[in-house]
Amino acid sequence: MEKVLVTGGSGFIALHCIDQLLEKGFMVRTTIRSESRKEEINKAMDKYPNLDQNLEFHICDLLKDEGWEAAVDGCDYVLHVASPFILEVPSDENVLIKPAVDGTLRVLNACSKAHVKKVVLTSSVAAVAYGHGVEKTYDESDWSNTGEDSDITPYAKSKTLAEKAAWNFVEELDPDKKFDFTVINPVGVFGPMLTRDIGTSNSLVSRLINGELPACPATHMGYVDVRDVAKAHVFSMLNSSTNNKRIIVSESEMFFVDVGRILNEAGFKKSPTKQMPNWLVKFLAIFIKELSGVTKSLGRRVDTDKSLAKSLFDWQYISAKDSILDTANQLATFNDK
Repeated sequence: MEKVLVTGGSGFIALHCIDQLLEKGFMVRTTIRSESRKEEINKAMDKYPNLDQNLEFHICDLLKDEGWEAAVDGCDYVLHVASPFILEVPSDENVLIKPAVDGTLRVLNACSKAHVKKVVLTSSVAAVAYGHGVEKTYDESDWSNTGEDSDITPYAKSKTLAEKAAWNFVEELDPDKKFDFTVINPVGVFGPMLTRDIGTSNSLVSRLINGELPACPATHMGYVDVRDVAKAHVFSMLNSSTNNKRIIVSESEMFFVDVGRILNEAGFKKSPTKQMPNWLVKFLAIFIKELSGVTKSLGRRVDTDKSLAKSLFDWQYISAKDSILDTANQLATFNDK
C-alpha cells in the first residue's frame, strides 16, 4: 500500500486531503506542530477502519530542521500543504515569509533525499495575481509583483517567494534526486470543515452570518470549494499530465457583497447586502484585523483564466454558491451548540 505525507495535517485543506486519501485506500502520514492536534484529526477521520494503522503523525515545525527527513522517509508521495495563512497584515512580514520559504525548502530537501515519486505543493493565486495595480485576466504564466514598487500584502509576498523558491529548488536538483512536481494555486477556499476549527477563510462567512460587519468591503476574489481543492491535489499526485505545471483552481469570481446577498437570500438575514465605502473599510480595519489585508485591493477585480484546470481535471466543481451555503449551514450548527 502506497504512503502519502500530508504536511500541516490540522489545516483546512490538509484535512480534506487526508480524508480523500484514506477514502482511496492510501496510508497517510501527516505532520503537526504539537501533540495536542492529534486527537482532533483522529476524531475527524474516525469513520475509517484501522485508523491507527493507516494514519501516522510526526511532530514537525516549518522553522526547524528536526523531524522532516524522518517524516518524508518511506513515503511515495508528498502533499506539502502547510503554510501560515492570516488575513491581517502582521507588524513584521517575515512572520509569514520565513516559515513559507524556509519550510518549503526543508520539505523539498527531505523529499530529494527520500526519493519520493512526486510532490504536490499548495501555493495560491496570491502568488499569481497581486501587486500589479492593474486589472486583467491572470493565468499560470503570471507572477505576483514583490518589488518595492508593489502594494502586495505580506501573505501574497510569502506565497510568491515560497513558490519561486520551490521551482528553483526543483530545477536545480541533481538527476538522481529529482521527483515529479506540481503546484496548485487555489483562489479563496471555502466549504465545510472537518473539525470545529473555522479557519481564516470561513471566518469571513461567520462574520457575515453573525452580523459582525455593517456592510461588505469592495473586495473581489475567486471562490472554490475545499473539497475540489483537495481533489485537485490527489488527482495531480496520481496523474503525470500535471507534471511541471502550476494550476489555478477557481470556480468563479465575485465581489464580497455578492456573498452577503447569497447568504441573506438563503435566510441568514444578519448578512449585509450593501457595500461599504472604502474609507469605512480602512477605519474598521483598525479594529477588525482581518480587514487590514484587503484595504489595498478595494474595488479591484481579480479574474483568472480557468482553462488549464478544466483541461486537466475531469469533474464538475462544486459551485461557489453551494460552497458558501454549505459553510454557512455548518457554522450555524456550531452557533447552536
